Amino acid sequence: MKLEIIGLCKKYKDCIAVNNLSFSIETGEITGFIGPNGAGKTTTLKIITKLENSDEGDIKIDGISTLESPYLIRDHIGYVPDFLPTNIDMTVHDYLDFFSKTYGYKTPERQNIIKELEEFTDIKTVRNNIIDSLSKGMKQKVSIARALINDPDFLILDEPASELDPRERIELRNILTILKEQGKGILISSHILSELSEICSYAVIIEKGELLKFGKIEDIVQEVTKNKTRIFKIQTINPPNEEDIKKILLSPMVSNISAIGNNIEFEFSGSEEQAGELVNNLIVQGIKLSSFGFKQENLESVFMNITKGIVQ
Repeated sequence: MKLEIIGLCKKYKDCIAVNNLSFSIETGEITGFIGPNGAGKTTTLKIITKLENSDEGDIKIDGISTLESPYLIRDHIGYVPDFLPTNIDMTVHDYLDFFSKTYGYKTPERQNIIKELEEFTDIKTVRNNIIDSLSKGMKQKVSIARALINDPDFLILDEPASELDPRERIELRNILTILKEQGKGILISSHILSELSEICSYAVIIEKGELLKFGKIEDIVQEVTKNKTRIFKIQTINPPNEEDIKKILLSPMVSNISAIGNNIEFEFSGSEEQAGELVNNLIVQGIKLSSFGFKQENLESVFMNITKGIVQ
């Protein structure tokens, strides 16, 4: 199943929040939604979930327009905002029970659904706690449980890892991985690009409401870096002296060298084979290496390369 975002436009007075934005996500995949603050990410997610209306454009689910069939959003999409509303004077169980009633589930089916979600998101131990008393991590799990009540095909998450501690982030990542394996399509907005790289296969990168890149992360990385001089990293057993640095700098195809402690980085314009010859030459010259290799480009480096940090 495919969720298509087609030509979305949204303007607030003189600010164009979303500008002709198009991309798609599919079930069974996790897609990272990336952009600087003020890029239009939250606005886009709210339009997808019909919390806001677009000025132009359409959202389609398996080719069916949600403009013509708005019920598709309710049936197929679950939304996890960046925070739950404050002052929720309800227990976790009552909160989930309330939302399950809005979907028309009857007892005992409703109670079975809630029990399964409480166990899946690991919130059964706090089911009788007031929501406002919970930690941010627990609140986020409650929010995910609520979004899964109707077993949607797509899950939209807006900065779900914000303010979570390392353990809570790992638990969130595990939940999303399981949901992907269950066949759900996930669109997740986050500034924690290292974690997105671990769980996402696809990425959407926007700035000033406009699409910069969309596709498989590995393809985006390759496209952005294909004409860029690669960085080679070596680690020496002993801290390098000036003579060692000079030997490296005088090597063919080496430039812009920097050294911190036992770690040396430099630009290398040669091939993999030529990099191997460089390493052999350095060893012959008496430089003892403990590790070496090209620095791997990733989502973070791509993001820094193609965005300008412009806030609307």
